[in-house]
Order: sequence, then structure tokens, then C-alpha cells
Amino acid sequence: METKKELKILFWLVAFFLFAYFLPVEKETFMGAIYEGLFLVKWYAREHVLLCLIPAFFIAGVIAVFVSQGAVIKYFGAQATKWKSYLVASVSGTILAVCSCTILPLFSGIHKRGAGLGPAIAFLYSGPAINILAIILTARILGFELGIARIIGAVVFAIIIGLLMAFFFRKEEKERAEEAMNFPSPPESRPMWQTSFHFFVLVFILIFANWGKPDVEEGFWFWLWSNKWTITAIFGILFTGSLLFILKLKKLYVGLSVAGVIATAIIFPGNPLAPFVVAFIALSIITGLTPGEPREWLWSTWGFTKQIVPLLFAGVMVAGFLLGSPESGEGIIPNQWVASLVGGNSVTANLFASVFGAFMYFATLTEVPIIQGLLSSGMGKGPALALLLAGPALSLPNMLVIHSVIGTKKTAVFISLVVVMATISGLIYGAI
Repeated sequence: METKKELKILFWLVAFFLFAYFLPVEKETFMGAIYEGLFLVKWYAREHVLLCLIPAFFIAGVIAVFVSQGAVIKYFGAQATKWKSYLVASVSGTILAVCSCTILPLFSGIHKRGAGLGPAIAFLYSGPAINILAIILTARILGFELGIARIIGAVVFAIIIGLLMAFFFRKEEKERAEEAMNFPSPPESRPMWQTSFHFFVLVFILIFANWGKPDVEEGFWFWLWSNKWTITAIFGILFTGSLLFILKLKKLYVGLSVAGVIATAIIFPGNPLAPFVVAFIALSIITGLTPGEPREWLWSTWGFTKQIVPLLFAGVMVAGFLLGSPESGEGIIPNQWVASLVGGNSVTANLFASVFGAFMYFATLTEVPIIQGLLSSGMGKGPALALLLAGPALSLPNMLVIHSVIGTKKTAVFISLVVVMATISGLIYGAI
């Protein structure tokens, strides 16, 4: 046993030595890829952690603490009406304007509370895939047909992939459902409407804080973007009311927090991010100071954070190294290779587009200009749809976190289903 341990240490020492010995630091492409990885990490930290992930972690904490296991099982569990649970899960993305990483805490939350694998997976896929603003942008920039094909494909994907996952792992799901039935949840501590109000106010804060700029400077969507921070502030006021009257936090704590947020907004009038961050710091402090459910909420939020954040940043770094960043140059894999491999409507082109999309990280709405550029470089319309269906819903960092929640086997099957179905959809659409 001791010899085996020493041989293992020797193996890793030799492996690291060979890695260091042959490290191609003199190659511009290698150093450029490292820069791309670091650039993407910086970009992700600035654009998505504060506005997207932090609210998402708190929302996941709400699900884990305030939403009873019985309620989740009732609507998404094995005994729930299938058409209702899959329908709700599959169209949830029209509400949530989130990327493949921001959806992860929410997926982890409902899965932890007992949601069936099928509806949970349908929710996981649909969250970033059916973003209504992304669908509109797709139709405007890439064409009405592609926009319609994307929304139909995404809804159908979410339902079929969820049903297939539930079928493939039906034995495990049956055992999990039986275990959940053996441990009934305690009675609700408050009316469901209060929990729903608290939950949806946070969801709308997440949505409007991240509302993307439309491609036109007029109309309803542009008005929403122009007033996004005013709308976010209105929901912030409603959230303050929820803290006072639903969670019943101390008025002194909440009052001091509100004063801090207002003061920050006055000091930094042109930077809405500053009071937004102060608000969540204050929320962390006052929930940590309040025993019972508020403190449990904070600890649950922290649990999701420490589970997910390290994997996300590692995945973002690797994705940037391999494929580059949406706003900069290219990774170790040249962009010309990608463009040349997605031309026409062959099986190879659609499969490559699906795999490429599955591993690359797309922030919300960034997939549209990227595909627009690829189309101008000769990309076929079939591979374009395949990339739209696989890309926003998956990414390398997303895969790492899903693996930590549902395990290697289920993650591999989920990724394979997305890639295969995206490839088939691309072939069909390209042939029409």
C-alpha cells in the first residue's frame, strides 16, 4: 500500500515535470490563449458575478429554505401531473433572462428540494435557451425563420430531454421519490403567497438588473432597457417590504441597510452597480444577524456559492484558453478552423457546431452577434440553429457544476442528448 502511494506521488511529479519542460511559452498562440483565458475570467467577473450570480445564489437559497420540499415535490416531483410540470419547466426561460451559469444555483436549489430529474433538467435547459429577448434578437438579426426555429426547438428540446433523462434514470428516480415520501416536510411556516412574493421580487431584480440593450433605440424593449435601474429600484423597495413584513427582520437593521444603499447611490450617482452591491452586502449582514430562517437562508446561499463559484471560474478559464472570449481574439483553437468546419449542412458541420456551442461560454445575448459573424464567414443555416440550441444552454463551466449536482453519468447523458438533438435539428432545418 505504501509503495502504491509513493508511485502515485512519483507519477504526478513526473507529469508536472513533463508539463513544465514542454510548456510552449515561446509560442505566441499559446501565450495569446492564456491571455484569452484570463481576459474571459476578468470579463465574467465584471459582467456576471455581481449582477447575475449573487442574486441567483440568494434565489436558490430562498428555494432551499423557504419553499417546502412538499411544495416542490407537488409541482415537480414524481407524483406531479407530468404535462403541467414539464410545461412550466420548459417555458421558464421566457421569464428568466439568464445564461448557462446563472441558471445553475436555481437548478441546484429545486433539485435539492426534491424536484424530479426530468422537470429539473427541462428547467436547466430552458432557462438560458428560451430567453425572450434573445429570441427577438435572433429573429431581428439572423432572420425570422431562424428565430421561430430557435424557440420551437428550445421548448421541444427541454421537454424531450427532460422526459428522456427521467426514462433513462427511472430506477434511481423512483428510489429518490420513495425516500422523499418517507421524510414528509414540516408544515409551511407562512402562506404560499408570501413565499412566492419574496421569491418573485428577487427574480425580477435579477431580470431587470441584467436587461440587455436591444438592437433598436425605440419601442417597448428599448424603454425597458432605458429604465432598467428605475424598475430594479422599484422591486428593491418591494423587497425591503418583504424583509420587514414577511421575514419580519428588525426595522433598525433594514432601515440602516436602506440608508446605506441610498447614501451609496448619492455618492456614486452614475454607477448603479455600487448601491446594488451594497444592498446585497447589507442583506448578507442583516440575515446573518437574525437567527432562524433568515440565517438559514444566508448559510444556504453560501453553500451554493462555495459549491459553484470555484468550478465556474475554472471552467471559464479553460473555455477562454481553448476557444477565446466573445469580445476579444481567439483561443488555442483558431477561429478560422471553426468557421471552415461549420459550412454547408453536413452531419460533420452540424455535429461540430453542436459540440463547439456546448463547450464555449456564451453570455446572455452574445450568441447572436457571434453566429452573425460565422454566417458571414460561410456558416450554414443548419449549423447556425444547432449552435443556437446547444450553445446558450451548455458551457464548460456549466458542465462542471452540473456534474457536482447530479453526478458524472447523468451529466454525460444530458450533454450527449443536447448535442445529438441539436445536430439532428440542424440537419432538418438546413434541409428545409
